[in-house]
Amino acid sequence: MKTLVTGGSGYLGTHVRSFFDADDLSRRSGLDILNLQDTQMAADYDVVIHLAASMDKSHDNAEEVFLTNVEGTVNLLRVMKEDSIFIFASTKDVYGRFADNFREVPETCPTLYSGQSPLEWSKLVAEHFVDYYSHQRRFRSCIFRLSTVYAPASEGNTPGFVGHYADCLDQGRPIRLPGAGRPVRDLLHVADFAKACNAFIDSVIRHGTYNLGGGPKNTTSLSELVGMLEAASGFQAVIGTPLPDPVPFKYVSDISRVTQELDWSPEIDNESGLRTLFSSTSESEAAET
Repeated sequence: MKTLVTGGSGYLGTHVRSFFDADDLSRRSGLDILNLQDTQMAADYDVVIHLAASMDKSHDNAEEVFLTNVEGTVNLLRVMKEDSIFIFASTKDVYGRFADNFREVPETCPTLYSGQSPLEWSKLVAEHFVDYYSHQRRFRSCIFRLSTVYAPASEGNTPGFVGHYADCLDQGRPIRLPGAGRPVRDLLHVADFAKACNAFIDSVIRHGTYNLGGGPKNTTSLSELVGMLEAASGFQAVIGTPLPDPVPFKYVSDISRVTQELDWSPEIDNESGLRTLFSSTSESEAAET
């Protein structure tokens, strides 16, 4: 299948594009999802994995965030051909503070506004456009609400907090932990994310919305995460001034729906995955451990 990854030069996109041997639609490749001439190219692909987004959480920049994350998504959806596949990277944070009401957060968790930033709210708005256009234009659609996906470093990209902690260890800089390291997250290696995309492509599901994370088996507190990074790297962490408590305080994905419908579950445990942040170990090598 001919595959296009938007944001294919980004932190996650670099690895996903390599996994699928896909083409790239990103500003770094000279293309922009806000340019209608550029997004027209999506009509030529069997699969579009949409990762390109503004990750700005500032309320001061809400207009730009909504323009990129909503209008940019719609620009792609409008040109998708019938029976093609559109995979949209959303976020667990569409649930906001309601996620703290669940030991493992299901897709039925409320998504009412509870102080989410423009980033999270724009992702939720874009999800509705994905549902609308995929039904109207009769193409397959998958929405993944991602929880803490991490990846080996790639040139020119800013990592998520897991990669940031790894960089701090590598460079001897202090790590500032929210909530004194007590918050809990489930971690997912980018190779397992790419395999989840592939699982949807190979399925017969027409439309699906799934929480996608490491689940209970790959859950850790932030303090425990630092300890695992120390073990993976051989470096000693320097812990700096704590940051405020995050919202939600604890988040663990309920992955029962994606496991049942797509026959997918994470293959890479935290210890194996975190080692790839400190070496040239490829995702495929990590998957074999």
